[in-house]
Amino acid sequence: MKIEQITLDHGSGGEASRELVETVFVSRLKNNFLDRMDDSAIINLFGHNLAMTTDSYVVDPIFFPGGNIGSLSIHGTVNDLAMQGASPLFLTLGLILEEGFPLKDLEIIIDSLARAAEEAGVKIVAGDTKVVPRGNVDKIFINTAGIGIIPKDIDVSSSNARHGDLVLINGDIGDHGMAILTRREGLSFNTQLESDSASLNSLVDVILESGKNTHVLRDPTRGGVATALNEIAAQSGVGIQIFEADLPISKPAEVASEILGLDPLYLANEGKCLIIAPPEDAHLILSSIKEHRHGKNARIIGKVTSDNPGRVLLKTKIGGNRIIATLTGEQLPRIC
Repeated sequence: MKIEQITLDHGSGGEASRELVETVFVSRLKNNFLDRMDDSAIINLFGHNLAMTTDSYVVDPIFFPGGNIGSLSIHGTVNDLAMQGASPLFLTLGLILEEGFPLKDLEIIIDSLARAAEEAGVKIVAGDTKVVPRGNVDKIFINTAGIGIIPKDIDVSSSNARHGDLVLINGDIGDHGMAILTRREGLSFNTQLESDSASLNSLVDVILESGKNTHVLRDPTRGGVATALNEIAAQSGVGIQIFEADLPISKPAEVASEILGLDPLYLANEGKCLIIAPPEDAHLILSSIKEHRHGKNARIIGKVTSDNPGRVLLKTKIGGNRIIATLTGEQLPRIC
């Protein structure tokens, strides 16, 4: 790495983040679990495959349309486990609080967090709280860890995409990123934007029941759909083509993106899942998840190809092809 200090780019989930992880962390902590670079580590313990993950939440603002930092911390951790095909079971909760943080806000956050955990069917079994002097942290930061069990015969990974597979997503993209941005900047539109933040483990159960040969599950959080697909293409050694006409984008997010000059493909999502599966499974998955509350606007948005390995191409509405690169720079810091 040529940089001498950390910048906001290194928290974007894009190219700078990946470079930091690979050259500073993975190179020094190298082992078979980290080398997979998946949402969770898969650990075989006494004949059972367990998924284990950890995450930290520094979102600003801490309250936003559709959720808050508490519910977000549960949704994000549950989804990281679910993207490995795991049934999430147990979570830990670590809080770093700023001196002077209002107790009523903390109670609202913990109540929301508890409801999210109950809805996802997980238990918070350990925790820790630290308080630091005023100005040494911005209000509240949350760290979580989670563990779940992966059923036998389930093998989903970002390295499993195969030529001929289809690419699906369970609904509109970019809503979380745009909801955070508009609230942070005090922007208003005729229709209020809401985060899509949600736990997707029940949706994943439907996906895996319908598509026994599902190859990849991935939640496109920081860096958005574009960055997640690029990482899948690189890890699997395949090309991916997506179709602009098939991308589900809500009208409010589309209008706001046009006004602000942002590409929804790079906006963060917290309740969306990319699914890559063979065609026969993909069509079964699509019909099944459309019956689920988190899959009503699901679409097939692309396909996996043997051409252009490691690249993602967008077939535009007018018939041209555009390279969709990994996010570079920081579109919106502190998105989760």
